[in-house]
Parts: sequence; structure tokens; C-alpha cells
Amino acid sequence: MNMKASPVLTALFAAAIGFLVGISFPVDITPKLQCGILPWSSSGGAVNCSLWGDYGGHSSTLGRLWGAPFRNSNNGSPNATSSAPDSATGKYLLALAVGYGERANVNATVHKFSDNFDIVLFHYDGRTTEWDEEFEWSKEVAHVSARKQTKWWFAKRFLHPSVVAPYDYVFVWDEDLGVDNFTAEPYLDIVRRHGLEISQPGLDTTEGSAPMYDITARKNGSEMHKFVEMMAPVFSRDAWRCVWHMIQNDLVHGWPIDSYFWRCVDDPEEQIGVVDAQYVVHRAVPTLQGEGDKEKPGGRFEVRARQFEELEAFNSRFANADKELANKSSSTLN
Repeated sequence: MNMKASPVLTALFAAAIGFLVGISFPVDITPKLQCGILPWSSSGGAVNCSLWGDYGGHSSTLGRLWGAPFRNSNNGSPNATSSAPDSATGKYLLALAVGYGERANVNATVHKFSDNFDIVLFHYDGRTTEWDEEFEWSKEVAHVSARKQTKWWFAKRFLHPSVVAPYDYVFVWDEDLGVDNFTAEPYLDIVRRHGLEISQPGLDTTEGSAPMYDITARKNGSEMHKFVEMMAPVFSRDAWRCVWHMIQNDLVHGWPIDSYFWRCVDDPEEQIGVVDAQYVVHRAVPTLQGEGDKEKPGGRFEVRARQFEELEAFNSRFANADKELANKSSSTLN
């Protein structure tokens, strides 16, 4: 795999956007946030985003400190400077929550994604510089580090919809997936052909752990079937905008957000699916849940208990939001 040097927006910018909106929407289930429609807008309406002057858009590609800026803001041609402009943002984004102990598997995963992908690694163990020393491609991807945080915690803060807007699809994956029978570009060919907005590769039941839901298991002889869970989801740009708003700032494990993915598409039976022709193995490597001794704070039993508490809290919040929406609709009709 030949990784190209990508001109990416720095993690600091993503952090600023993520924390700003995260603070503004701390807990409640929120509606879709379209560009410029902000609750603190003085006009109470939409703002013309073109007035902000951010011609280059946002992305997760790495930016360099020298040479020409990205592209001419009007026609996309290189700026007239003595050096070549930064290369273009990738078409797709791969985001992985990783620990250094799983670097061999992460390396295998990265090599299944073409140069059309930008990559961001979320480090939950605080070890980042070692990756550059071992893998050349690591020098050309974005790294974000926060100890003992989950994939969904990172996603809420660093994958704001405006940051990932340049990408057609966003892969939000775990680190422990066996990818011998998976390649990203053919996978997306199937996704586009079937019009899937939310998808995942099939899970091989002959290896690794059993899937949480039987329906996500790969079906032999099938190209794709319906349903998605949370270990290897792939979102279209529009679907991610909705899912991002469902992620709760204070519920770090993300349980049971996959049960609500269907709310983020117009036709769940047609737009959510499992791609059987491109499949993975879930190795079920314990990471955050396996850290610490069971007698100490943060041990795996306490982590598991927190996960179930978050599941109940998430379901309760969604039920309350549905009731509130129903009451508002009823009062409007009356």
C-alpha cells in the first residue's frame, strides 16, 4: 500500500469543533444539525455558510506547514505559487480506536484500505510515537490520544459532521477485526450498488467470537443482507450526521446505539445492510474492559457494569424523547 502524504486538518481543529458542539449538546438526544442552523444564532435561522470564508472545507487529512495552500477557492486549480499545492483530501475516512498491543492487526487493517482513504487513529493507551517508528504509513495519518477512552467517546469529540463532511463514507471500526477476506474498495462498490446508507462487513462465524446478533453473521452465497451492529459500522455522510447526534457525551461505551441506527435512514429495510461478500472475523480482544484488576476501580467487572448502566440510560433517554415528541405533535394537532 502506497500511502500518500495527505493535507489533513489537524486534530486540534477537530477537537475545538467537537468540544464546542459537545458542550452545547451535552446529554439530550438532539435533532439533525444542518450547517449554520445553530441554537445560539441571533437570527434564530440558518446562516449562509459561504460567508464564513472556509473555502477548503474540513477533513481529517494532515496539513503541511510550507508551500501552497490547498486549492484555488473558486475553481479548485492549484494556487499560483512556486511549489505544488497540498494533495487532495481522500474520498473516504477510516477511524480506528487502537492500542499499541494490537499494532500488527491494525497494520493489516490499514493495508486493506486504498489511497482514497484518510485515516485517523484514536489511541486509548497513550502510546503514539512508537507507531511512527514501526510503520511508515503512521507518519501520514492523524493521531489523537486520550487514555482509556472508547471509540464512541473519540467519535463524539473528533468526528463532528462538519469535520468529516468531505468524505462519502466514514468507517468507525474496532481494532480487533481480522481482515483477510476484506478489501475496502470492492466493499464500497457493493454498498453503492445496493444503496446502503449504513452497513458493515459480514462476520465470519467459523472463526473468532460469535456475533452479538445472529443476523450479522455472514451468509454463504449471498452478496449482502440486512442489519448492522457497532463493532464495524460504515456510514454515509448523511447517515453519520444523524448518528453523531445520537451519541451521548456522558455515555462513553455507546451501548445500545446500534439498535437505533434505523432512525437515521429513510427506509431501514433497504438502506441498512450486511455485506456478505466482504467479511471479517471479530477476534474479541479485551481492551478497556480487560484493563485493571477486578478488585480495583476500573476493573473489567466494573466496566461491564457501567456498560449495562449506559444501555439502560440510553434506552430511557430515547423513550423520553419519543414521548416528548409525541406530546408536542399531539398538542400541535389540537
